Amino acid sequence: MKLTQEQIKSYRHDGFLIIRSLFDSEEIELLRKTAKEDKVLDDHSYGKDDGEGGNVRLSLWNQPGEGIYGHFARCHRIVDTMETLLEDEVYHYHSKMILKDPKVGGAWTWHQDYGYWYENGLLFPDLASVMIAVDKATKENGCLQVIRGSHKLGRVDHVLTGDQAGADLERVNEILKVLDHVYAELNPGDALFLHGNTLHCSAQNKSEHPRWAMICCYNTKHNNPYKKHHHPPYTPLKKVSDDSLKEVGMKRFTEDADVAWLDPEDDYSHRNLKG
Repeated sequence: MKLTQEQIKSYRHDGFLIIRSLFDSEEIELLRKTAKEDKVLDDHSYGKDDGEGGNVRLSLWNQPGEGIYGHFARCHRIVDTMETLLEDEVYHYHSKMILKDPKVGGAWTWHQDYGYWYENGLLFPDLASVMIAVDKATKENGCLQVIRGSHKLGRVDHVLTGDQAGADLERVNEILKVLDHVYAELNPGDALFLHGNTLHCSAQNKSEHPRWAMICCYNTKHNNPYKKHHHPPYTPLKKVSDDSLKEVGMKRFTEDADVAWLDPEDDYSHRNLKG
């Protein structure tokens, strides 16, 4: 897959880019079935109080691994797109599975990823994430919400809300008066590429339908952190062919090498921030 100039321009202007059907139904069904039957993934999940009476459940790991999760994170469709958008070689910073279950899935407060990652010794906001929709994401089950063009504002101060770090809400409310608020509804297999400084959030899942998503995060080679932290420094990424997604099949974490799980104490979304 090669991005068009219009797609690149859209990402530069909006701070995010949605690519529909980046993964076909067979590929995303393999990912969905693997994740929902993966006991190790479930055992390493933990919850975060959203400050609104809900709880967000996620699993987070540093190394992509050799299983199906790692092949999604290392495939050309994702990595080549990241390198085009970020204009440099990228490496895998970490991945996570967001497990937003029916009726109980909590919210994510407004935040920028670089609002967290700044604390990790990264000098530039030259990182990006891609959210791969495992389940259908709608307003009703808590899809991602983004503020178009907010990546141009620079880094906003973050403070604790519940167990989560969020952007200063007084400032966010003013930003929402001048920039577009977008609900990023996705079908399974769609992918949303997100600039490190783009403000985003999601509401609680009060519906009957799950909203699971895999998020892969990448840093640029030139942005290697100046200090040791709980996410890895620059490590060359071995890309895999797009065809490998179907070839690797339902390979769970039980069959994978050490992927360097992160536990709640190391989770970047509140570390080093003041309440």
